Amino acid sequence: MAFTDPQLRQLKAKLDPRHVKTRSSNGLDLSYVEGWHSIAEANRIFGYDGWDRRTIFTSCVWTGVKGGNHQAAYIAKVRVTVRAGELNIVREGSGTGEANAPTPGQAHELALKSAETDATKRALATFGNPFGLALYDPEQAGVKKARPVSALTTGPWILRSCSGAVVASHDEESDFIESLRLAMIEAGDIEHLYDVWEQNIETLRAIHRSSKAPLGVVPKMIAHLRACAVALVKGHKHGVDIPAPATSKHNARHEEGERPKIDKSMLTISEPKRHRSKEHLQFVAQHACLICGRAPSHAHHVRFAQSKGLGLKVSDEFTVPLCAIHHSDLHTTGNERSWWKVRNIDPLEVALKLWEESRRSEGFASSALASPAQELGPE
Repeated sequence: MAFTDPQLRQLKAKLDPRHVKTRSSNGLDLSYVEGWHSIAEANRIFGYDGWDRRTIFTSCVWTGVKGGNHQAAYIAKVRVTVRAGELNIVREGSGTGEANAPTPGQAHELALKSAETDATKRALATFGNPFGLALYDPEQAGVKKARPVSALTTGPWILRSCSGAVVASHDEESDFIESLRLAMIEAGDIEHLYDVWEQNIETLRAIHRSSKAPLGVVPKMIAHLRACAVALVKGHKHGVDIPAPATSKHNARHEEGERPKIDKSMLTISEPKRHRSKEHLQFVAQHACLICGRAPSHAHHVRFAQSKGLGLKVSDEFTVPLCAIHHSDLHTTGNERSWWKVRNIDPLEVALKLWEESRRSEGFASSALASPAQELGPE
């Protein structure tokens, strides 16, 4: 199999129930995923340039007029080709589509598009659960089980592995946070790290919303995520201690109506710095596009390198060269990490090398370089 390990993990992953829709047909409730979602998943897992589809057969099987509207029904057959390394994997699917519209042209167009989309979904479904394969199973074992609302608001707080399996259950928020912090430190690679984060982010948000939420827990954990990611990129483990979270008793010490204040100088993790350097952006743009080698390029800011700030881009040190085509392509995707993973490129590693090169070219001593890992320490 020529799929990459991240691709295989995503193809084997369970289908998120948020993407499952239902409709009634002949008295039965049918589950399905929408066509746009299947295509978006194909772009995310295989890459925008890693797959294509071709309509190899269409036929109008019925037309009619009812109530002044024109109706049409089509069948279609679509061939999907996925490029996996040096292999081309071909799958085919058939589908139907019906439409009711004011004009004959609109009816035929909508019915044809619906049939092609249905056929594309059936072809993609053969690749795994993310494309709706799990819905053909009456038990739907390949669909993630929605967690009870009570479990996400009152605990116990469940720590999950990168695959979604339950690792531990904690009655105290602080115990869950400490377990998650250690699990992130122990991640062996970037993919593992972000899988752990994504599996537990909803629980972390629930703790943040709870009445006993430790002060500033989410910003601290985001900074810890960044520190772990930078450490993995630099080739060594780097754990960052997070102060023991405040409990509800601590909050009770504040008078009613008084807004709790955090002494940021006492935090182990300081706020991330955001460097701005026009010279560095020009330096990055002089390099060829990382994807296709075209020049000149744009300096693209790697969005997941730092926690988001209102109206703020990430630091200029986290920029890589992309041509206009791939720069625009990347900004239209909803998952930048997946976009880079399918191309087997680590943008953070490239960005850090370019940052060090440009700093040296401007006469900065190596000891004066501001490394992201150092910035996460106390000021």
